[in-house]
Amino acid sequence: MTKQPQSKTDACKAEAAWWHGAVIYQIYPRSFKDASGDGIGDLKGILGYLDHIADLGVDGIWISPFFTSPMRDYGYDIADYCNVDPIFGTLEDFDAVLEKAHQLGLKLIIDQVYSHSSDQHSWFKESRSSRTNPKADWYVWADPKADGSPPNNWQSLFKGPAWTWDGQRKQYYLHNFLSEQPDLNLHNADVQAAILESARFWLDRGVDGFRLMRQISICTTPNCATIRPAASKARAPMISKPISITARNRKISHSSPGCAPCLTAMTIGLPLRKLATTALWMN
Repeated sequence: MTKQPQSKTDACKAEAAWWHGAVIYQIYPRSFKDASGDGIGDLKGILGYLDHIADLGVDGIWISPFFTSPMRDYGYDIADYCNVDPIFGTLEDFDAVLEKAHQLGLKLIIDQVYSHSSDQHSWFKESRSSRTNPKADWYVWADPKADGSPPNNWQSLFKGPAWTWDGQRKQYYLHNFLSEQPDLNLHNADVQAAILESARFWLDRGVDGFRLMRQISICTTPNCATIRPAASKARAPMISKPISITARNRKISHSSPGCAPCLTAMTIGLPLRKLATTALWMN
């Protein structure tokens, strides 16, 4: 009996499911391998170790942030989503890593941080410049209380208030992490479009997927209600239906120009009972 050739649809389905049971090797560039001799790991260092990693029998590699950053949070404060920080190398160095990984049969996924940016990102610099500029609503801004204090008692995950006063704009901005990591306003359609554009930038280069950081933080409720009772763990309340997270990530997953969607793995950070609900929404 002659075996029928695999259809394009079946081929796409097989490609889309490559991560089922896959073993992924994480690489934190800064401490992995220094090829330049400056004491900081870099992309050329990763390139030189790919043969060894492939020999381990893994299916892919996941590279932690290597993007342009002031490094206040070791690269998780991104100042340019579409470029490589000079301490790690260049875009050409990344392309070389990607090309060799694929030659060795390794998939490559990278971190993306869409809950916040660096305060040195051009988006935030424009947003803080006035209340009427085109990016004025790209971050979460709020007026102070009558006494000049923060709009509510929300706390940062890194301790202290989740609000920082901006003397230029004369408003507070929200940050679930460091004050140098202002939260993006993912309710804004232009922000969503910009994020998708950055995802397409890397997909067009050939990456196989993303690990999306702190996804529960991208859906902060737009109101600024005080959490009672007041406590040191008063976190910014999140939207009630995790489907909003999933819907946005599905857009990212299907941004690839190819037939198969890319892998989007998420870190959410929820109690188990809420995580189970999230899983139901995602399925």
